[in-house]
Amino acid sequence: MRPPKPASRAERVSLWRYLKLFRADILSAQPERLFRARMAEFRTPFFRSFLVNETELVRLVLRERASEFPKSGRVGEGLRPLLGNAVFLTNGARWQAQRRIIDPAFEGGRLRHAFPAMVAAGQALVERLAARPGPVEVEEMASKVTADVIFRSLFSIPISEQTAAQVFREFRAFQASQPILNVGAFVALPRWFPRFHRRATRRTARRLRGLMYRLTMARMADIEAGRAPDDLATKIMTTPDPETGACFGVEEMVDQVAIFFLAGHETSAAALGWALFLLAQFPEAQMRAAAEAARLPETPELSDISALKFTRNVFREALRLYPPVPMLVREAARAQRFRGRAVPRGAQVVVSPWHLHRNPRYWSDPDGFDPDRFSRAREAAAVKDAYIPFSAGPRVCPGAGFAMAEGTVLLAMILKQFRLDLLERAPPVPRAHLTVRARDGIWLGIAPRTAAAHGDGA
Repeated sequence: MRPPKPASRAERVSLWRYLKLFRADILSAQPERLFRARMAEFRTPFFRSFLVNETELVRLVLRERASEFPKSGRVGEGLRPLLGNAVFLTNGARWQAQRRIIDPAFEGGRLRHAFPAMVAAGQALVERLAARPGPVEVEEMASKVTADVIFRSLFSIPISEQTAAQVFREFRAFQASQPILNVGAFVALPRWFPRFHRRATRRTARRLRGLMYRLTMARMADIEAGRAPDDLATKIMTTPDPETGACFGVEEMVDQVAIFFLAGHETSAAALGWALFLLAQFPEAQMRAAAEAARLPETPELSDISALKFTRNVFREALRLYPPVPMLVREAARAQRFRGRAVPRGAQVVVSPWHLHRNPRYWSDPDGFDPDRFSRAREAAAVKDAYIPFSAGPRVCPGAGFAMAEGTVLLAMILKQFRLDLLERAPPVPRAHLTVRARDGIWLGIAPRTAAAHGDGA
């Protein structure tokens, strides 16, 4: 039994047919041969694109010469209605200034400070599941609990059931209405030219940003009144740029809160949903993870994470098989040469975790589910160089440690109390717009776990 994977396109198709497939779903549009390719070139009348799929080129683009490969403004056009000028989209001096303010919030003891918020959100989830046993759409469940983590970590408030449901619906609607590529991705348009974002895209972005604006304004009022809690939002909003002394203004902070929701909630929810499905699909792995979880105290502390080695590896394997952000698109700021081939200035350079994580030149049984690969010496090089669920280099996600702790402890808290079972329905099909989600959701049976079940995998 293999984890589900969309059928790759085998035949050659015309440019316009490919663009139509790509717009519908970037995963199933990819030919199978790309998983083995070291590099591939794709030409359109408007630009050239290069997919790099060997570790040497990935290291060059993301780490060694990162300044020569800034984020692609073409792909960023699709995210602009929601993210504005968030750190995920900016480049150069503006990006550097944003990271100087944001990075300190995730350094030192901030994870220890935020960990109780993860546990509190997990406990609230366990209570909800205990009150409503039965089949559960786990993508929605995962979305609600990770939104709760973000609310508690950023703003020190639990999310209401109504708001959590709204956030899930709006993010799903935004992804459905906004493909990763729009007209701005194909033509270098001037800034004043309209981007033709769909009406539904603009509407859902306005609603999500409205929620974030209200939270940001309320926190600014608390800061001015001297009653703001010491959480991530307060830390980021009161940290000046050490070089200029400037702090984020209201709109700038709303942009950053938007990316924290996308990167810290939507991507974490996607990974958690797939991890839960994989544990249901592979009962022996579920039994091992549940045995670890059984030893957790009722209210885990950050130090307890170290005892969840296999559970952590399950989450890492879910991130390998279903990286939430399947493709990282950069732009060549100057002419380059890759593997003896000319890469012109302005070309799009795609680093694809979706392909690199399943490249058989680096991974044994690349399409298989094998959490133990992260503990084996023979795959240490692949883990080091061919595993980039959070990107790499200067633009690595500052919340990577946060996400790993969150995913591990939430999995353990769920498994400590509940058994995950497959239902008699077709397996979920991975599909990507902004993140890798299931086409029709992920439904699992979730039932209370008896004390004996920790030992027999039932």
